[in-house]
Amino acid sequence: MCGIIGYIGKRNAVPVLLYGLQRLEYRGYDSAGIAVVDNENGKILIEKQVGKIKDLQEHLWGRNINGHLGLGHTRWATHGSPTVENAHPHISQGGKFAIVHNGIIENYMELKKYLQEKGYKFKSETDTEVIAHLLEDEYNGNLLDTALKVAKKLEGAYAVGIISTEEPDKIIAIKKGSPLIIGLGKEENFIASDIPAVLEYTKDFIVLEDGEVALITEDNVEVYNLEGQKVQKKPLHVTWDVSVAEKGGYKHFMQKEIHEQPRTIGDTLAGFSSSKNEELFDMLKDINRLYIIACGTSFHAGLVGKFWIEKFARIPVEVDYASEYRYRDRIIDEKTAVLGISQSGETADTRFALLDAKKEGAKTIGLVNVVGSSLSRESDYVLYTYCGPEIGVAATKTFTAQLVTLLLFALEAGLKRETISKEEYDKIHEALLHIPSKVEEILKKDDEIKDIAYKYMNATDFLFLGRNINYPIALEGALKLKEISYIHAEGYPAGEMKHGPIALIDEKLPVVSVIPKDRFYEKMFSNVQEVKARKGKVISVATQDDEKIKELSEDVIYIPQTEDILYPILTVIPLQMLSYHIATLLGKDVDQPRNLAKTVTVE
Repeated sequence: MCGIIGYIGKRNAVPVLLYGLQRLEYRGYDSAGIAVVDNENGKILIEKQVGKIKDLQEHLWGRNINGHLGLGHTRWATHGSPTVENAHPHISQGGKFAIVHNGIIENYMELKKYLQEKGYKFKSETDTEVIAHLLEDEYNGNLLDTALKVAKKLEGAYAVGIISTEEPDKIIAIKKGSPLIIGLGKEENFIASDIPAVLEYTKDFIVLEDGEVALITEDNVEVYNLEGQKVQKKPLHVTWDVSVAEKGGYKHFMQKEIHEQPRTIGDTLAGFSSSKNEELFDMLKDINRLYIIACGTSFHAGLVGKFWIEKFARIPVEVDYASEYRYRDRIIDEKTAVLGISQSGETADTRFALLDAKKEGAKTIGLVNVVGSSLSRESDYVLYTYCGPEIGVAATKTFTAQLVTLLLFALEAGLKRETISKEEYDKIHEALLHIPSKVEEILKKDDEIKDIAYKYMNATDFLFLGRNINYPIALEGALKLKEISYIHAEGYPAGEMKHGPIALIDEKLPVVSVIPKDRFYEKMFSNVQEVKARKGKVISVATQDDEKIKELSEDVIYIPQTEDILYPILTVIPLQMLSYHIATLLGKDVDQPRNLAKTVTVE
């Protein structure tokens, strides 16, 4: 949640900060602001606006703010409603310190009371403002020493950027639990919550670890631990082009990312093969229990992965919401592995649950899209998807890449555990190589799916049904529709429909049936007949040339034929497209749906 950008160098800071905020808007968009040390009078100028980055840009239009040191922030509200007073940056009472913050300060009420007793006045409802006042209260003539003292007083998960009129040639960055990177330029340096924010200016980065504090000037970066000891950091070079984070002619990032899936699936196939970790699969030979923990869309990927891992590797798998798993009475021994799935690698619930399991002796595996992310560094073993930046809040390309990675993981584990033959392994691999072209075929149905979306865009409820390995796809289809169109939708295992949801079915309810020609087809067909008997409006996602399903469906979206176990990678594509078109026809902001942020770095 929330996006941080900071700049120090020769350029005017304001355009750099606004550019970075645009790249970070997927992280938060309730309000935004900048703080710049003014060249003329040396004071900190702060400008903030409720709304999106464009509102801040319009507010600043024609203003002449010159400064080479500054911070920017885009907010996703946790403490306090979206108001100008609650927007970041926050400034200390004497106006000497400005800060931006992502995360939650758990002991802020205690700190606030302490500061109020000393005479400090608070202008906002946020937990963040206590940090600004603490800096002023503790300042001893050395900004780094003061930041270290303040950091030790803070409890919770946070990333903080600090500038001061007392030392206007420095930025301080503090990282604990929330992501923060440093961009390394020539006679300029940056801080940011995510790499795309500064990819225009540099491809070299330092990734801060928890408990690290950075002192940044225009020509130098020093990193310390909380005890003030210097830490040596190896820069990370990324190969992404900034154009990857542009819309590339598409109306929305989500649309672009849906259409990128043939490439990202292919890249993930190639990337998995070229970076296979034999130590990971050797470890899995002795594992007798695997927990998969995740949130949101990643959780649905984990549910599909459960089917594959149990089928091919014969390892019992439990899939849990990370937020629930963390507080359960876990059963862990030396033969237990925990696989955490997070696109960003920064999802707080997943990270902390994985770390707790690791402390109890579990072998840990991270499945992430972002190289150098916290989860990738904290896990014993790492699996990557190869998607590049995903900007749209609703996950699309990273979901299908997660599916591909989980299937390859299951196949490799099965081969190592000798629970799958080389012939079956090769057969599935061969079929997987054809998946990108099959996704291309589905994407060509864009106009057809838009027409279907137009028919059902005014429905108030949807029911999504699937069986076995396609049941999680029904869940994912319902989630996508909820996220971006704000239409109530429910995903359900089709066999369970008669135990409750069948009561909801009438002539006004669209029912999306995920019914490929697999071994559950006849069972699923019977469930669709039950819907039709109650006058439900059936939209079917079915295998090409299935004429039988037409008899029961108002509309059919056909997908190419493939191996039964590969259908989830195909069946989800029409559901992403259907949700996208319904939301855009309703005029919703699909890239930044209300109340949601791309990366949830608070519990």
